[in-house]
Amino acid sequence: MTTWSNINLQDSASPIMEQLIFFHDHTLMIILMILMVVSYMMILLLNNKFINRFLLEGQMIEVAWTIAPAIILIFIALPSLQLLYLMDEINKPILTLKTIGHQWYWSYEYSDFMKIEFDSYMIPQNELSNKNFRLLDVDNRAILPMNTFIRIIITAADVLHSWTIPSLGVKADATPGRLNQTSFFISRPGIFYGQCSEICGANHSFMPIVIESIPINNFINWISHYE
Repeated sequence: MTTWSNINLQDSASPIMEQLIFFHDHTLMIILMILMVVSYMMILLLNNKFINRFLLEGQMIEVAWTIAPAIILIFIALPSLQLLYLMDEINKPILTLKTIGHQWYWSYEYSDFMKIEFDSYMIPQNELSNKNFRLLDVDNRAILPMNTFIRIIITAADVLHSWTIPSLGVKADATPGRLNQTSFFISRPGIFYGQCSEICGANHSFMPIVIESIPINNFINWISHYE
């Protein structure tokens, strides 16, 4: 994995994120077609010199430009609604990870494994090595197995935070006194970076999120060693 792909625009690593990218491309193509048609009609209107002094109405064209946008919106809304339901679906998770937002770091709890828990702080600039990314790497990564349906339970201890991993298509608010949950399926091994996406205070920019996806056998060995 190249340095550029690690720090900017990481490839999708979950089925939901792949569907989000497909939906983006689908919507973008519709917008481009609308732009081309409107531009073509504007050029025609500006270039012709025809004038109809007796034109009072055009019922057919008014019906057309009312129905056409409605049909276009249907083609955008249907895949959008399908994605919304898929993103909210939590179906028999194999592993649950509890995430707690603090000012300004994250805590993780593996409640399925004898309450394994740790804090995850951003690595200070004076402690970075050549293998670390500035403002993105943490001292304790959240280790998760690949090809496993994972549920994330998210809350906060003080103010609003937002737990976000763009390459996994996951973004959920961490609200004090409330448990939010979401889920994802990591389809490949790798290291995936994110940051708090809620303006939570002075050090909002300094609470990154790092997920390390490993094969299930390596995850079992890591859990056994940690316990």
